[in-house]
Amino acid sequence: MGTWDIGHFDSDTAADFSGDLDDAPEGERAGLLRDRLREVAGTGDAYLDSDIAVEAAVAAAALIAAQCPGGEPVTTPYGPDEPLPELPVELRPLAVEALDRVLTKPSELLELWDESDGAGPWKEGVLRLRTVLAAAAGEAAGETAASLG
Repeated sequence: MGTWDIGHFDSDTAADFSGDLDDAPEGERAGLLRDRLREVAGTGDAYLDSDIAVEAAVAAAALIAAQCPGGEPVTTPYGPDEPLPELPVELRPLAVEALDRVLTKPSELLELWDESDGAGPWKEGVLRLRTVLAAAAGEAAGETAASLG
């Protein structure tokens, strides 16, 4: 799996994704996150490859959650070196959808973790991300509705 721990960036694939974000112009980083999230969320019932799931759902969601109330900052040396701009709140519900897809079969990443000793802590970490993102997505939806009302 190229994974050395249960952290959201503790794999070769997630570390490579961080490098991709660093290489992208600042104005394109939110779009890169959006594209990866849509890629996972749009798989429906099709088999979800673990590399796509690591990038899109887990690493991207961790970066978005870091900008939410209650989110944990990404401090690992395997995360992006360049700071991310303020990310659009519209990414929050998309990140929740992508995480839900990762945790739903058929998902290679879920299968790989289920076969390991770290399955419980890994799932707990992903579910913490989901909780932060879902709460922030609800707040953002409420703020948008209030501003339109």
